[in-house]
Amino acid sequence: MLKVVHDPRHLVHDTSALTIHGQPFFEVPARAEILRTALAESGWCSLVGPEAHGRGPLEAVHTPEYLDFLASIFEAGAPFRHTLGAAPVLGDTFAPPGTRFRSSHPWAQLGRFTFDIEVPFYPGTWVAVSASVECALTAADLVLGGERAAYALCRPPGHHALSARAGGYCYLNNAAIVARFLQQRHGGMRVAILDIDFHHGNGTQEIFYSDPGVLYASLHADPDGEYPFHWGGADERGEGAGLGANLNVPLPAGTDDARYLEALDDTLASIREYAPIFLIVSAGFDIGVGDPSVLTGDFKISPEGFSAIGRRVRALDLPTVIVQEGGYRLETLAANATAFLSAFR
Repeated sequence: MLKVVHDPRHLVHDTSALTIHGQPFFEVPARAEILRTALAESGWCSLVGPEAHGRGPLEAVHTPEYLDFLASIFEAGAPFRHTLGAAPVLGDTFAPPGTRFRSSHPWAQLGRFTFDIEVPFYPGTWVAVSASVECALTAADLVLGGERAAYALCRPPGHHALSARAGGYCYLNNAAIVARFLQQRHGGMRVAILDIDFHHGNGTQEIFYSDPGVLYASLHADPDGEYPFHWGGADERGEGAGLGANLNVPLPAGTDDARYLEALDDTLASIREYAPIFLIVSAGFDIGVGDPSVLTGDFKISPEGFSAIGRRVRALDLPTVIVQEGGYRLETLAANATAFLSAFR
C-alpha cells in the first residue's frame, strides 16, 4: 500500500471563486479533493493525517522574517481591504532589486515578500500552508521509518516559493523543506530532487543553487515562453560549490510521451551518477494534455506516459518522497495522478 498524507485543512484556503485579470484561478481546493477521492478508492493507497513538526524545519529553508509575514499578512492587511478590494489580500506594488527603504505598510510587505500576484491571502491561508508542509514532512517521516515511497498530497504547492518570497501559487517550498529535513537526519548526505512539473521550480533551484549536497533536476517548459520566465535555462548549472548540481532540461511545446521519456532517461542517468541516498519528486501533473495553466503550448503526456514516467522513477530504487505540485485540468487529473503513482504501490 502506498501511504498518502492528506489534510482537509487545505480547504480553508478557498480560491474557488477567485479570478485574476479576468481569468479563473486554477489552483483550487477541488484539485486536492479529486486526488484524495481517487486514491482512497484505488484499493492500493492508505490515507493518513500529518504530524506536527514545528517551525524548525521551515527555518532551515525560509527566513524567520518571511515566515512571520506569511502568518500575519492577512490580518495586517485587513484595515486596507477597502482599497485592496474584497478578500483576498493581493500584492500589486513589488519591490525591485536595490530598493533601500523598508516600509511596514502591508502593501509594501506584500511587495517585498511576493514576486507575483498569484499568491492570494485569505483568512485560512496560513493554516492551509502550514498543513501542506506538515503533509510533506510526515511523508518524509514515513520514508525515514522504512516506507520505500510515500506521497504528500500537498495543497498549496511549493516549488515556486523562494527562501523569502511567495509566488506562483506557492508559499512554503515543501520539496526544499523535505530535502533539508532528510539531509539533517542523515548528516548532510546527498539528496536529489526531480521536478516533473510543467513549470520550472525556480524556488527550489534558487534555494539549493550553491549547495553541492542537493541535486536539483527539472524537466519543464521552455521559460522563454512559459512561467516563471526568469529562471529555468539549460545554462543554469549552479554556482560556487554547487556548480554542476543544478540540471535544467527545457522542453518545447507539444512534447509527447516519447520525447519526454527520452529526456527523462537522460535526467535519471544524471541522478544515478550523483548517487543520492534519498529522492524527492516534485510531481506536477500539468504536463498532461490540455492543462489550462499553459500559455504557449501544452505537453502531450498521456496516462500511459505518466505510468511509464512512474516506472522509470521507481526503477531508481531510492527511498522516495513524492510531493504534489501542479496539475490543473480537473477532468484528467485523477487518471494522470493514479497512473504515475501506481508504480509506487
